[in-house]
Amino acid sequence: MADRRPVETLVERDDGVVYAMRGAGGGADLPHDLVHAVIETELRIADGVWGCVADGVVWGSMRHVSGRRPPHAEERSNRLKRDRTAAVQRAEAVADLVHRLAEGAEVLPSQLSTAGVPADALAAAVEALRDTGRRWSALDPGTTWTLEWRPPPRGRRR
Repeated sequence: MADRRPVETLVERDDGVVYAMRGAGGGADLPHDLVHAVIETELRIADGVWGCVADGVVWGSMRHVSGRRPPHAEERSNRLKRDRTAAVQRAEAVADLVHRLAEGAEVLPSQLSTAGVPADALAAAVEALRDTGRRWSALDPGTTWTLEWRPPPRGRRR
């Protein structure tokens, strides 16, 4: 909802399990989870925050709402968190970089080179995030935004 902090995201996975996830942002600021969804979609990051959720990770900010959780879901979630630590940290760093660029903040050349994202893809992600920011700002208070995140095709990860 555009008028509250923190934002709550309702997550429905392909297996029918639904979680509510509390996140930062809201009000005039883009919610952090929405920033990740846009950037991970635009840059085809399959193993970032949302790819992990799709594959069964349950972050500490998530609360089970409905649907039957698969057997050994907690163990799978913990294993995926361990296995994907570096990938999620990279997704966080890239999301932070794109968000800062979209807001016009100064970024060091070394930050651009260590992101490992081609300049044209980075520019497209910045524009996608700016467009999302404009759409977010135009929402009326109490409005719900629905977004479907789909993992990129295998072999097309960045």
